[in-house]
Order: sequence, then structure tokens, then C-alpha cells
Amino acid sequence: EAISMEYRMTPPADPAPQLISDDVLDELCDQFPATDRLLNRELSWLDFNDRVLEEALDPTVPVLERLKFLSIYASNLDEFFMVRVAFVRRQIEAGLTRHGHDGMRPVDVMEKIIARVQQSHERIGDCFRNAILPALASEGVFLITDLDATMEQRAFAIRYFTTTLESLVSPLVLDSTHPFPQLENGALYFCVELRTKDLGKGKTKLLLLQIPTNAVGRYFKLPSSGGTICVMMIDDSIRLSLAKLFPDDKVLGCYQVKIVRDSELELDEVGSEDLMNSIVKGLQQRKKGATTRFLYDPAMPLLLVESFAKFLKLSRKQMFEGARYHSFADMIQLPALIDVPSLMYTPMPPLTVQRLESAKTLMDVIRQKDVLLHHPYQSFSYVSRLVEEAANDPFVVSVKATLYRVSSDSRVATALARAAHNGKHVTVLIELRARFDEERNIGWARTLKEAGAEVIYGVKGLKTHCKMILVVRKEADSLRRYCHLSTGNYNERTARLYCDLGLFTSHSGITDDVAKVFNRLTGDAPAKELHHLLVAPESLRAEFVKRIRREAEHARFGKRADIIAKMNSLVDPDIIDELYVAGRAGVTIKLIVRGICCLRPGVRGLSENIEVTSIVDRYLEHARIYRFENGGAPELFLSSADWMPRNLNNRVEVAFPILDLAIQQELMEILNLQLSDTIKARLLRPDGTNIRRTGVQPIRSQFVLYERAQNLQA
Repeated sequence: EAISMEYRMTPPADPAPQLISDDVLDELCDQFPATDRLLNRELSWLDFNDRVLEEALDPTVPVLERLKFLSIYASNLDEFFMVRVAFVRRQIEAGLTRHGHDGMRPVDVMEKIIARVQQSHERIGDCFRNAILPALASEGVFLITDLDATMEQRAFAIRYFTTTLESLVSPLVLDSTHPFPQLENGALYFCVELRTKDLGKGKTKLLLLQIPTNAVGRYFKLPSSGGTICVMMIDDSIRLSLAKLFPDDKVLGCYQVKIVRDSELELDEVGSEDLMNSIVKGLQQRKKGATTRFLYDPAMPLLLVESFAKFLKLSRKQMFEGARYHSFADMIQLPALIDVPSLMYTPMPPLTVQRLESAKTLMDVIRQKDVLLHHPYQSFSYVSRLVEEAANDPFVVSVKATLYRVSSDSRVATALARAAHNGKHVTVLIELRARFDEERNIGWARTLKEAGAEVIYGVKGLKTHCKMILVVRKEADSLRRYCHLSTGNYNERTARLYCDLGLFTSHSGITDDVAKVFNRLTGDAPAKELHHLLVAPESLRAEFVKRIRREAEHARFGKRADIIAKMNSLVDPDIIDELYVAGRAGVTIKLIVRGICCLRPGVRGLSENIEVTSIVDRYLEHARIYRFENGGAPELFLSSADWMPRNLNNRVEVAFPILDLAIQQELMEILNLQLSDTIKARLLRPDGTNIRRTGVQPIRSQFVLYERAQNLQA
């Protein structure tokens, strides 16, 4: 097959020196112990979440967007306890006392987490009370409580309880004759203390009320005047209605509590159907997972707090004093309820790509030239359209796809089902173990099987995290392959919020490799030699290490040597040490790491040539880009994989090369723009703290990238 001259072919063998030996790494480790080289993963995650909170505190961000960031901050903290704190707790309970890669024992990590989280709870409350509420009030938006509601608003809230909430509320008695109820993970409850005539003088009764946020949402509008908007939590509607709910009792107190549980699934992977059944069983067990965090109202009497500790078998390290209200994650609902566009970012709808819009079919365009899409700036609909066209094309014989996280109304999954119904050979690997998306994925797996697709649930012992679609079409008495490779999920909803990159290509070498990977995934075929793709767990780590070491050797011999890498998280200690060695050899290393980063940049003698940037802004940075200077013949890969042990060792991941010179240049523009951001970029310091990058010229990379996409559209 003729290849466009715009593709950069692999350069001829360079008489490059021998790659560095592992002795250099040993020397590094002897000179700098683990505590000097590596930041703790969990504490680095908390640092990332603090950067999210900075957006909630930023007065230049529209106030309803600040509410969203506060919600994301709280939601992230819940998930942190469900997953990471649960993991550390299990290590401690198993008696693990050895030091980790960062030199810390699990018990040391837990102590630091608890201290940091106490600060996080204080920061949530302070941000809400002293930043968000005043900013809302200045715009005529008021969050009314049961304590400051007018008589009219109180009456409205009680009517709302009667008409909407009362049938959803089921009081549960807490006493020696009733078993303690199973509290739902993340749900809100009121512990209500009553004085009841039946129990005699001085006797009290305890009841538990679940606040039905899942059924009706957390907020409702109140009557207001003068152009203001008044909103109340259903919590306060219930508080105001307690006398109505318990007419014969005196309410002594009403205190909000919430628990977060360990959400890791214990799975048995004997076979495909066993895996699905094991996940279904695991989802039920998740509801009973060990408590990792108990939040309680500080006004709650100590005796009640101790009672809950006894009921739930909690230690003091699992109990956190919150505020009068918990679950600030629910604030994500408020912007839509308030519905004042001027208090939100100006809309940035996904843009069209002219050459794709004007094409009769997408495959006509892809046959001629590779196409790069940058979401959410450019529309994700083209990905869905490729599968829809394949489903209806009489010459398409086969469609294969990997699905990790898909939306409930996924166009991609629907089109795959239609393709199977239309008689195409459809093979879908759907990863049932995608955390917190298990139920949705199980539903789609069943739908696709019913439509006639061959559905594979993954590779035993490995999560399949790569994102690939392969279409095979009959053309002129031969078969031609078309594929889409992506850094992010085939999820139309998150594609409006996450920054990801996707490549359409019909390059014969790449599509041949994609076909081999699918055969490995679906048929457990022996791994065959790949010429373009780097695949985990077989080769991805080794290929990245080889390229990092090659840059170090080029630097030692006076050649230009640069690495630019963009990812979500940098955790893998071996990759980090390789970067240290390369930096010490003279390689200029610029990293863009959105979240966790265990590497310490800027340490004298260790990482002076390494800079780490993090960008937190309107959209979630999610793309992974890896660029190696390669002595003047740059290699550039996109991937679904971060530099983390789980991605390199325990997942099926793919890094795919960008061979088209124009697309290489486009990606370099994206990287350079983000490395020049002076509005939303932070620079990581050696101690793990962050500072804002400043500059004479204000550059906000996400907004500039949208303008760039607008220019491309024109």
C-alpha cells in the first residue's frame, strides 16, 4: 500500500551508542534514598484535589462553576476513601509494616492522610460559608436553611415534605430490640432523638431517617421575591417537618451522619460467565464493605457518637467531625436548578470538522489521510458516526471494539448492536471491571449479546483499558481496515467534559497491529510481533524505558535530547528513576501531569532538568501524549496509559504512534501551549506543593485551544 509522503518513516539505524546500564540506576538509588526521590502517592492525590478546590475559591471563576468545583472536590474525597484509604487500611489490617517505594509504612501514610483530611473538611466548610455563599448572595441567589426561612418559606417547605418526601421517608428505630440497619455507602441519614411519653420520664428514643436524595435530588426552589432565587435542601424540609412526622413526641435533636465504605470488589475470574456472576455478587457485597469514613454533625452528643462507633465497629481514625450538612458532592445539581447562564462559563459547544462534515462517508476521508480529533473542542459525534456508517454499509463485514466506560444512552454501543443485527460480524470486548461502571457495562454486555454480537468480558487477570475500534470493509476484491484509536473512553457524555485525543487511520501497518491485538484479546492468540503499537503488559514498559534511555545516551554524546510527556498520573517508581537518570545525563524533560505525581522535580543533583506542570481548568485534562526527540527524528505516541504500575503491568494498554507530520506538528502545538499556560497551570515543587505559573502574557490553554479549533472549523 502506498503511504502518504507526509508520514514520517522510521529513520535508518543510527550508530547510536550502547544504551545505559542498570548500574547507573543503582548508583542513583545509593545517592538518593527513596524518601528523597519519591512523593507519597496518596498525599500527592490530596495535593491534586487541593488544586480542584483552588478553582472553587477563585473569584474569577463564575460562581456556579465554583459550585461545580466544590462538588467535584467533595466527590473526589469520597472516592478517595472508597478506594485508596480502603487500600491502605487493608494493608494495615494485614499487618504489613514494610516501607513502600516512598519509604513510608502504611500506618505512617494513614496518619498523614487523617491529618490532611481533617484540614480538607475544614476547607470545604470555609469555602462554602465564606466564599461560595457570599458570592451567590451578591448575585441574588440564596440557600435558605430551616433556621432563616420566612414563615411563607417554612410553610412551603412543609408542604413539599407532605407532597413529595413523606412517602419516601421510613423511620427506623435504634434500640436493643431492633438490629442496627445496613447504612448505604454515601447515603445521608438523620439521627433523630425523641422524648416519648411511652418510655417514661427522662427516657429518649433514637430513630434513623434516610434522606431520599437519590429519589428527588438534594435541592428544591422556594418562593422568592424581588428577582431573587431561593433554594433549600430537602434536609431542611425534613427538619421543619419532624413535628408533623412525630406528633406525639418532642424532638430533642436531629443530627446528620454519613458513611463511606470500601468499594473494592473481590472477584473470581474462573471464566467469562463466572466473572459476570462474580461481579454481580461483588456489587451486592460492596454495599456491605467496611466503613472507611464516618461523618457526623459536630452538635451530635458524644454519647450518640460513641453509640455509632459501637454499632459500626469504628475506630476514632475512621470518624470525622463534619458540619451540619454533608455530601457537598450533591452541589453538582445546583447550577441546573438555579439556571442563570450569566453565572456560568460562556458555552463552548463542540465544533465540527469541515472535511468530515462534507464527506459522503468518513471512510472516504480516512482512506486518504489520517484525522486527529481533539475533544471536547471538536465533536465526538464523528466517532459514533463511524460505527453507525459501518453498521449500515453493505460492504462492511466486521466491526470490533473495546468498551471501558460507556454512557447509558451510548450511540457507539447502540450502533454496534445495530451492526450485529444487520448481519455484520461484531466483536466487542466490554470491560466489566471498570470501577463504579460495572452495572452499566453488564447491561450493555447483555444488550449486545442479545443483538447477536460476540461479547468478550476481558482477559483473565488484566483489565482491558485500551480504546480501539476496527472496521473491515470489502473494497475492489480486497479487504481494507479502518480504525479509531483513542486516549479516552467511548462515552459521549464525558467527551463533552474530558480533554482527549482520537485518531482515525487506515494506515496498513497500524491497522494490521490493531487486528493482531484484537486477536490476542478475543481469541487468546499468541502475541505476534507488532511493528507500530506498543502494548501492555507485554512491551509497553520496556519500549518506554528504551526510549528514555536512548534520550539519555543522545544527551551524553551532545545530541539534542528532550522528552515531553503528558498524562493523568506519574506513579511508577522505575519509570521515575529512569527519568531521573535521563535528566542527570542532560535530557530536558517537561512533564504535564494532571493528578498524582510521585516524582520530585527541581531537586539539586537529581532532577534539575525536570519540570512538572499541572493544569486544572474548565475541562478535565485526560489525554496521554509521549514525545521523544530521538536525535532529530521525533517519535510521538498517544495512549490510554499513564505511567503507573497498574497501566504498565496489570492492564491491556496501547500506545499508538503518530506518523503523519502535520498531526505531529498539531500535537506539538498543543503541548507547547499547555507548557506556556500562565492562568491555570501550576508548577510542582520538590516538597510536593504547587505554585501558579505566571508570565507577562496571559495564556489560558484550554480557551486558546477552543479558539484554535474554531479557526480550523473555518
